[in-house]
Amino acid sequence: MRALCVCHDALSDPGYVGAALRDLGWQVDELVVVPEDRHHAPDVEPSFPDSAAYDLLVPLGAPWSAGVDDARIGRWLAPELQWLADAVAGGGAVFGICFGAQALARALGGTVTRSPSPEIGWVGVESDRPDLVPSGPWFQWHFDRFTVPPGAVELARNAAAPQAYRIGRSLGVQFHPEVTPAGIRRWVAGGGAAQARGLGLRPADLVADADRLAADARRRTETLVSAYLNEIFAS
Repeated sequence: MRALCVCHDALSDPGYVGAALRDLGWQVDELVVVPEDRHHAPDVEPSFPDSAAYDLLVPLGAPWSAGVDDARIGRWLAPELQWLADAVAGGGAVFGICFGAQALARALGGTVTRSPSPEIGWVGVESDRPDLVPSGPWFQWHFDRFTVPPGAVELARNAAAPQAYRIGRSLGVQFHPEVTPAGIRRWVAGGGAAQARGLGLRPADLVADADRLAADARRRTETLVSAYLNEIFAS
């Protein structure tokens, strides 16, 4: 089985999700959309491969908005939205994470808007299916929120935003099951420290919490990935 993890920026990687898939025998490929030297000018023109060549697409997070940054992102957002929509229409499977979940929702008829309650840090979610989507705490780093697309079933939420939904063979989650302590350090160093301080948070606390919660976070991600594959992907 082959999965393609779409890393929208060079600071992100498949982390615990990629590790969980590999532990289950999957081949995990990675596509970096915006290379490091274009981080501040993300209007690149990548080529998305034929989705039919993969059993699973995993679009990850991004430092940009899937709802209000169309002009800034430029040439790749609309093609990615169409790519995701076509994959789902063809019976394919998508596991969207944060920006990836927002993009999938938008591609399938939902909306993405600025959230009045941005989230950075470790928070719990109210899950209708904790056996499928554990209640957390999950790591969050987002300033937007989505509405679930028509035909989707909302699986989890909190006061800030919907947190998980399923549609067909696809799953979208607002939180970051993939992120490792090393990944959080990269985000903090790559401009996230100022965003955290803007919400009254100490960047050093985010890093310390990531180290403290790492083992439990990885186990929750393994549960999420396994349950997704066994119930939703296999449907």
